[in-house]
Amino acid sequence: MKLEQNDKSILFSNTEIPDVFFTEYLSCANGDYIKVYLYILFLSKYDKDIKINDLSKKLSLPLKTIQEAFKYWEEAGVLIKKHTGYILVNLQEVELLKLYTPKLTSSPEDIKKNAKNQYRAKAIENINTQFFQGIMSPSWYSDIDMWFKKYNFDEQVMLALFNYCFDHSALHRNYIQVVADSWYKNNIRSFSDLDKYYEKQEKISSVKKSIIKKLGLNRNLTVYEDAYVEKWTIDYGYSMEIIEIALKKTTSKSNINFEYLNKMITDWHDRNLKTASEIQEYIKENKHKQEQIKDLKKQTNYNNSNQRNYDNFDNLYANN
Repeated sequence: MKLEQNDKSILFSNTEIPDVFFTEYLSCANGDYIKVYLYILFLSKYDKDIKINDLSKKLSLPLKTIQEAFKYWEEAGVLIKKHTGYILVNLQEVELLKLYTPKLTSSPEDIKKNAKNQYRAKAIENINTQFFQGIMSPSWYSDIDMWFKKYNFDEQVMLALFNYCFDHSALHRNYIQVVADSWYKNNIRSFSDLDKYYEKQEKISSVKKSIIKKLGLNRNLTVYEDAYVEKWTIDYGYSMEIIEIALKKTTSKSNINFEYLNKMITDWHDRNLKTASEIQEYIKENKHKQEQIKDLKKQTNYNNSNQRNYDNFDNLYANN
């Protein structure tokens, strides 16, 4: 949209911002995202097309920032992407719909009365105070009430959920729902469950960083490699000390094969080897066994000492 300086009509017009934007969305979005929303609101008033490239030039923002802003507002339910372009949602209609959807309808007073105990009511008020400056809209009360019922979180977990999303600058419903779904799938119900989950994630993260450093990788691990690391550390209960034994056996190879690493580590687990010393002893025994086999082959003219068969677990340890 191009407005000429002599277009005086714009001097006497106003673009209205719904109050619900201030109570529900403003505190969660960063400055650039708010700038994008306001300009989209302005364009919508004049029924102009919303184009990402045009906004980048008009607002003097990088194209990447505009794209991130559009994604943010889409996830927040403010923008809807159609095949013909983007549509700005009427926020007042959205909030009214939430209020009058039968299964979600719960006034703040009803929630306080029907809460399982005073702790839940207190948790809801704490969320209101900490994240909404004491002016949380009724629709948020309904959503929190629904999340309590859907996920069976205790009060501390619900507070932690909002705190987590706030710390990630994503205190909007869609993101909260995604995080809550993830926690629920990981069997998080109580704060103790959440604490164990964080401990597990920290352990996995620490091992992944160590592996990347030990292997000299200039990239993050792939999704499939991440899955292997989680299996080794969580399912098998192996420490970095044990995993490093396997890594040392791959350092001579130009291309690190995580499938090969997984076969080796899984073999140890299947043999019920639980400590680094047990594994080292097992490797030593296999090396001695392979040396005896080589000597026997030499005597019978079947010298295959330079052949390495990685499909045979016994040969995993032959040349180390």
